[in-house]
Amino acid sequence: MIIDGAVALIAGGGGGFGAATARRLHATGARVVICDLDEAKGRAIVEELGQPAAFVCTNVLSADSVAAAFATAEQMGPVRIVVVAHGGTGSQRTLDRDGNPAGQELFDKVIKVFLSGTYNVVRLGAASIAKSDPVAEGERGVIITTASIAAFEGTIGQAAYSAAKGGVVGMTLPLARDLAPVGIRVVTIAPGTFLTPAFGDVDPEALDAKWATAVQFPKRMGRPSEYAQLAQHVAENIYLNGETIRLDGALRFTPKGVG
Repeated sequence: MIIDGAVALIAGGGGGFGAATARRLHATGARVVICDLDEAKGRAIVEELGQPAAFVCTNVLSADSVAAAFATAEQMGPVRIVVVAHGGTGSQRTLDRDGNPAGQELFDKVIKVFLSGTYNVVRLGAASIAKSDPVAEGERGVIITTASIAAFEGTIGQAAYSAAKGGVVGMTLPLARDLAPVGIRVVTIAPGTFLTPAFGDVDPEALDAKWATAVQFPKRMGRPSEYAQLAQHVAENIYLNGETIRLDGALRFTPKGVG
């Protein structure tokens, strides 16, 4: 796919993976639509990028909200790239120290945000991309979703998060098969530990040192720019489809994350 001139919608584009991907695709010539619940962060990225870029305050759990974002994207040109990289929180052990069971509500919330929210953007994104004329080899576009290596070896307290991200991995191939007739590819990126704004003001060197023993090489956390680099390659490489790609420096989580 040729990114230059294409419209890319990025859910969670206000920070972390999404912002880094927005910067890279925009630099490659894409018209970028930033979707995020955090209006300040989303608008800041658009201001940084300059034209052609737009921000739409978006709730990935709302069909109307996501549909409005795609309506904005379609006004900018043919939608070719959709990146689902929104965040969320929530972890709890199944039993606490006193043997009390975890609340069901948090589990349901995590599944809804990470799995249902991803599918909501994917289904509406597919409908939007399908309106675009096919290009080389009949391709219309690509949808890139974000899982986690926790989908494969979740740590203590990550039952809900691992289940949600495992669901994202599990639906990648069926989605690719569903959308093949209209020339839409689906690829999932499963990152390891990355130095994103979620870590707040913690010293980056201290975080790198913490993970150096667990990450095989390079001996540090990942950088959002490296996620963005892979996202660009996925968009450009038409033969990448129906696959989940680990991006983790050969990290394998132990029960507590760092062994």
